[in-house]
Amino acid sequence: MKLTVAQALVAFLARQYTERDGRRHRLIAATWGIFGHGNVAGIGQALLETGPRSMPFLQGRNEQAMVHAAVGYARQSGRLSAHAVTTSIGPGATNLVTGAALATINRIPVLLLPGDTFATRPADPVLQQLEVPYAGDLSVNDALRPVSRHFDRITRPEALIPAALQAVRVLTDPVQTGAVTLALPQDVQAEAYDWPEEFFAERVWGVRRPRPDRAELAAAARAVRSAARPLVIAGGGIRHSEAQTALARFAEATGIPVATTQAGKGVLPYDHPAEVGGIGHTGTATADDLAREADLVIAAGTRLTDFTTASATLFRNPTVRFIGLNLDPYDAHKLAALPLVADAREGLDELRAALAGHRVDPAYEAAYGERKADWEARVDLAFAAPEDDLPPTQAQVLGLLDALVDDTDILVNAAGSLPGDLHKLWRARSADQYHVEYGYSCMGYEIPAAIGVALAAPGRPVWALVGDGTYLMNPTEIVTAVQEGVPLRMVILDNRGYASIGGLSGAVGGEGFGTAYRFRGPDTTYTGEPLPVDLAANAASLGMAVIRARTVRDLREALAEARSASRPTCVYTQTRTPDTVSGPPPAQAWWDVPVAETATRKAAAEAREEYDRQAAQRRRHL
Repeated sequence: MKLTVAQALVAFLARQYTERDGRRHRLIAATWGIFGHGNVAGIGQALLETGPRSMPFLQGRNEQAMVHAAVGYARQSGRLSAHAVTTSIGPGATNLVTGAALATINRIPVLLLPGDTFATRPADPVLQQLEVPYAGDLSVNDALRPVSRHFDRITRPEALIPAALQAVRVLTDPVQTGAVTLALPQDVQAEAYDWPEEFFAERVWGVRRPRPDRAELAAAARAVRSAARPLVIAGGGIRHSEAQTALARFAEATGIPVATTQAGKGVLPYDHPAEVGGIGHTGTATADDLAREADLVIAAGTRLTDFTTASATLFRNPTVRFIGLNLDPYDAHKLAALPLVADAREGLDELRAALAGHRVDPAYEAAYGERKADWEARVDLAFAAPEDDLPPTQAQVLGLLDALVDDTDILVNAAGSLPGDLHKLWRARSADQYHVEYGYSCMGYEIPAAIGVALAAPGRPVWALVGDGTYLMNPTEIVTAVQEGVPLRMVILDNRGYASIGGLSGAVGGEGFGTAYRFRGPDTTYTGEPLPVDLAANAASLGMAVIRARTVRDLREALAEARSASRPTCVYTQTRTPDTVSGPPPAQAWWDVPVAETATRKAAAEAREEYDRQAAQRRRHL
């Protein structure tokens, strides 16, 4: 078959499928793109030639945002279906870097197809080419190497065959998946080649479920049987494996409580008896106290980041040991754990079988049940909004949403102070309701990711929860939601600046410097009047229906109206600073942000004293 390289690639991708548990999914369900001289005559022409039935096309407004949308789609699809993203050369390609890092850190598959400079170099340099005097074969696309799980540059037509097969292998590998980049020189994209017909044969890539090694399983079972105060930490791997039912069976059979990371929250519904809430710096007092006392921690499908471990200060029992249940041996061995390298569903089911008849002491179950009830009372207090005529606090916004949604709703968030409040307070009702990207915690993720989620879950209410700082980072995909008729629900919580970092700055001696959205004051810092920025008007100008909510009463009505809307709808509210009673509970565990060791300002000196006190509790688990 004589086709251009771009036409062959599109035709190949249209015939790739994944299969797990007997269910088949199309691997690349659509391609996002913004066209320029690096891809308009190659991939652009190929998408036109192939047609939307073979490869649907989605028009984006910002390259980074297109990757975020693709990530939202792939995560909602259980990593079994993904999107591709094509860009021109130069800034279009480098704009992919942040999105690629986010995908790779979170281990979400996305295929990146950036245009590249001429392979044959007929004109050197071309528009937007970076000249590197010491290396003629480098381009700006090489910036994608460290943030990609696999990178290749197609400098000859025939090289596409092994490169495309390797790309799909990585995309469908449950351990290695992430951003995969195929850099496509613009002249090679348009070059014709006689392709073997076998290249376009339908291929089904099985997504494997490795079972645990017998010796590792036996060691893990012995460790659980000998523990008095075990705790499970459930991460995103539970979600990716669809191991929620296996986790519930394990917890119900053993009585072991389950705490969740940001990526794992929701794998058990909030009202499951064994679910004790988020863990770590943004976690609940229930989960964090259990972690401090635990003599065994089963880390299931988690990377054990610093937020989860409270920067290595959380697990304080002198005899604590760890079991690392993970597909990736790299993660399974963290904290000197007994490794249990396996698919999360298979590992939990087989460990439950190996523990047949074993259960924790009933007194332990009763104790953590009481702690959970105490925390739920604190959540009720934070959510309560009796002052109908006052502006809402951020926690009250979440409380009003909590009273409105059911298990079909999906909440998308990533950055600011919302992830902390959500992790501590939100009552997840379904396995996929809680969609908080906290591996990269990327401002600007929420709106495009929510579009991707809505494309993967048509008919379900999808909410993008954004602060004013996040909104200003990346609002442009609102236009895409309007164009595609995606009924995105967006809630803008305007607290007039980078309030999350402002709070952190105050805690580490930075005194909130440079975090408020204000004019310059007499001291030349940003301490003047608030900026006259109207985010609601901006959202309306991009095509959204906008509802302004000044009070709690307004907001209650606005959220209900937005949920029933059939077009993209924004609810805008300015939040007020809570008092010590109505606000969310403070952090229940530490997070290491180094403080100036020498300073003349009192705030920094006092913050350093607190830092030294907390850092002294850090521990290496060997």
